[in-house]
Amino acid sequence: MSHRGSRVLRLNALARVEGEAALHLTVHDRTVAEAQLRIYEPPRFFEAFLVGRGHGEPPDITSRICGICPVAYQMTACQAIERACGVTVDGPLAELRRLLYCGEWIESQSLHIHLLHAPDFFGHPSAVELAREHRGAVERGLRIKQAGNAIMERLGGRAIHPINVRLGGFYRVPAPAELAPLAERLRRAHDDALETVRWVAGFDFPDADYDGPLLAMRDPGRYAIDSGTPAVMAAGAGSNSAPVRGFPVAEFERHVVERQVPHSTALVSELDGHHYLTGSLARYAVSGRWLHPSALDAARAAGLGDPATGAVCRNPFRSIVVRAVEVAHAVAEALRIIDAYEPPSRPYVAVPPRPATGCAATEAPRGLLYHRYAMAADGTLTLARIVPPTAQNQAAIEYDLRRQVQSRLDAPGEPAGDEELTALCERAVRNHDPCISCSAHFLDLTVERG
Repeated sequence: MSHRGSRVLRLNALARVEGEAALHLTVHDRTVAEAQLRIYEPPRFFEAFLVGRGHGEPPDITSRICGICPVAYQMTACQAIERACGVTVDGPLAELRRLLYCGEWIESQSLHIHLLHAPDFFGHPSAVELAREHRGAVERGLRIKQAGNAIMERLGGRAIHPINVRLGGFYRVPAPAELAPLAERLRRAHDDALETVRWVAGFDFPDADYDGPLLAMRDPGRYAIDSGTPAVMAAGAGSNSAPVRGFPVAEFERHVVERQVPHSTALVSELDGHHYLTGSLARYAVSGRWLHPSALDAARAAGLGDPATGAVCRNPFRSIVVRAVEVAHAVAEALRIIDAYEPPSRPYVAVPPRPATGCAATEAPRGLLYHRYAMAADGTLTLARIVPPTAQNQAAIEYDLRRQVQSRLDAPGEPAGDEELTALCERAVRNHDPCISCSAHFLDLTVERG
């Protein structure tokens, strides 16, 4: 509809991205004047109502923040509180935690690849239409996801909001015989995961480039999932260029600063004063050389270059390929842990409280997740701070949207119409797999032309 010389286009509640938000795009004389990702869901106040709780409660409470990535919240909360209490969880217990985290990576990344993102590359509105044309690929993705869910059910007690995780470890740990069926399933999933890499590598990818800084955890010697320290690939750095710089997780809030903006109920983060990207592209840039050999071979064959020599992928449209490679890695890593598993002598180590502050960060499927807690001598929490990946990526998504739309407006030929720009914006947002909340809605899109 038109009013006051502006043209407005609205798209309501599109599925295939978790959460509810609106995108407001303003174009004047073929120039993008403004792009805002307006997250309008009510604040959920987890940080506020954690205050006053016991120090053993955050793993269960924070897992309710996300039904797709509950393990990320559990593992990060556990590590932050354990560090505050001076406790280290290592050995078989740490490996079981990593196995559980691999299960979440497998199910979450497979969900995004096959049900949320892949339909965009075929012009389909949903995975239902995609399955009519590529049934085998969708069924393969569901098998992979089920393998991830099986890990979560075995170790966590259930696939959504696991109930077997606690400070210091688990309420119960499995016997080796209980993990054997998982191994059989994962071996089949590994073949499926490698086939998925080959499938998505054949998609038609528009030219695009995110030239801002990339932030991910770094754990030399292995692909960072549940451990490491924050590391930054400089803005614009590509293959064989600028080295990665890191900083202690205790300095996270010195480098990453959150601010409130009028158009969003999510805080917007800046890294040393700049927008930045976290997630699969960042992890591949920072840690790609430590992928499992089978995943590394798949990445090379998929055209991502050789991360062992510093190759970096900065095309957000190709993030689906990187996610598929990460699924292959997580499956192989899960098999490694199961094959080497020896039950710990006890299911958890004691984590007695003390007056202290602790922080930690891990890699949720969508990117780096940071927690900080302070507690009194009796374990009562006096402060809780949680910085999720999507809030960190909000400014980068807005920046990417402006560049994508401006590039299309500058292209020769017929001017881009509202329908084409709408489709481009939807794809650009879905490239980043934002988890706006735990729901399955996306955005209300408004384009103003003046």
